[in-house]
Amino acid sequence: MRAEYDRPEIMKKRVSKNGQTTASHERAREMKENISPQSRAESDLNAKRAEGQLNIDALMAAIVESSDDAIISKDLNGIIASWNKGAERLFGYTAAEAIGKSVTILIPPGRADEEPYIIERIRRGEKVDHYETVRRRKDGSEVDISLTVSPVRDKSGKVIGASKIARDITERKRIEIEREELLRRETVARAEAEKASRIKEEFLATISHELRSPLNAILGWAQMLSENWLDEERSARAFEVIYRNAHAQNQLIGDLLDVSRIITGKLRLDVKMVELIPIIDAAIDVVRPAADAKNIRLSSTLDPAAGWALVDPDRLQQIVWNLLSNAVKFTPGGGEVAVRLEREATRVAITVSDTGEGIESEFLPFVFDRFRQLEGDTARAQAGLGLGLAIVRHLVEMHGGTVSAVSPGKGQGATFTVTFPLTARRLETGEDELDCLTNAGKTSQSRAQSPDPLRDLRVLVVDDELDARELFHSMLTLYGAEVKVCSSSAEALQTLDEWRPDVLVSDIGMPHEDGYEFMRKVREREPERGGRIPALAVTAYARARDERKAYAIGYQMYVSKPVEPGQLAATIASLAGRVRKD
Repeated sequence: MRAEYDRPEIMKKRVSKNGQTTASHERAREMKENISPQSRAESDLNAKRAEGQLNIDALMAAIVESSDDAIISKDLNGIIASWNKGAERLFGYTAAEAIGKSVTILIPPGRADEEPYIIERIRRGEKVDHYETVRRRKDGSEVDISLTVSPVRDKSGKVIGASKIARDITERKRIEIEREELLRRETVARAEAEKASRIKEEFLATISHELRSPLNAILGWAQMLSENWLDEERSARAFEVIYRNAHAQNQLIGDLLDVSRIITGKLRLDVKMVELIPIIDAAIDVVRPAADAKNIRLSSTLDPAAGWALVDPDRLQQIVWNLLSNAVKFTPGGGEVAVRLEREATRVAITVSDTGEGIESEFLPFVFDRFRQLEGDTARAQAGLGLGLAIVRHLVEMHGGTVSAVSPGKGQGATFTVTFPLTARRLETGEDELDCLTNAGKTSQSRAQSPDPLRDLRVLVVDDELDARELFHSMLTLYGAEVKVCSSSAEALQTLDEWRPDVLVSDIGMPHEDGYEFMRKVREREPERGGRIPALAVTAYARARDERKAYAIGYQMYVSKPVEPGQLAATIASLAGRVRKD
């Protein structure tokens, strides 16, 4: 036994502490001792590379998992292979729910053709970069995304799938849409501002032209009259031209004031039950001289069944007058203008038609706009500010009615139609009440002024302007009044101490002490010193608030300048109670 253990083969065996043979370790040691230094270095490098790759892969996995963007991989059949936390947050599916499913679960039905297009590009090895589209979440809602898809290759370079990054661009899209909307509104606002500026410039130029033209005629003829350059016939012609142009200028100013009241919302109606036919006839009479001068036939067909309506009679006459004036203006000599009044069930319709220049279809939608005229330069064929029809529309709408314009085209005339609703009172009124209203209307119309309505009537006129004082003195003395004029409030108060007028006529806008303060002092006086004298305010201030203030301070009547002699005399006679009743 002992001899056997002394054999060399047996002596080479060694037993390790754990009882295992060390032969394998011996062989490994012997092999390692036989490896060259170069081979040993390459082996160590490969081991380090493998360890580094593992670290990189782990780092990349951590980055993918923590990314806010959705990072997804799929094969060439569109089956999802990986799904990070960003994808869960963006689309609502968990990784377990998404992996193994087709990527089409994210594609809205209307965009089904996008996936084949993307896969085809990936197969060709192409990258899809920042492709903006819409994808569908688990809850069915849609989200705007920017999509980048890259091909995934194996070691041989063959494309085996795709990785894609989806970024939520909802907020960016919202900002872009808001920016585009702001830009659009800014563009529209700039265009509107430029348009408004252009219209304003045209309007100011038109105002200058329309106000200066009659003023030129007035000043020119007045100068020739003052120099006695004209014979009797031409003097009569001069007076006619001056009157006509002054009346035209007054109408232009009235239109401007009406537009100002419309814009500020201060235009008010004084509605009452009135018979329509006399109002329309009065408007026709106003424009008839202009129609006759152009040899235009002016006809009317007024249905008595239209009867009465609840309207502001002055504003209704203004509506009809504006429509008729417009028709006469744009109708050449030898043409025809027709007015029709008829009842249509619960409404009344006033139609004004002409055979004139007509309205081009492009301009029809703007025909009732303020300051709009078919021509906007110095070559305009017709005068005017382009306000009449705008005023008509506003007045009609204030009455609860409508106004429309139609025209077959240029050179084929135009038709304007105004409709007013018949009020419930008109529809339900019995015959007795209608008779009462008719009689009331006749009574008011039957009142007439005496041939010399102001004879022996004492009138005190207060105005700081010399021309106005002389004008009123001449007007009133022609009607038989005894007139005294004062240039100031102080002078007028002194005159009241010395003279007892029957009526007081005062301007409002005076220096040092205006007509309001003057009237306040008058009303503080005892009756025997003129404290209860009937008073009329005649002023160039024509605002509604000026009129209300005049009444509140103590004036009984209010008339805006310019005032015609007949109107002034009638108003003063009414104040003095000099109205003859039948």
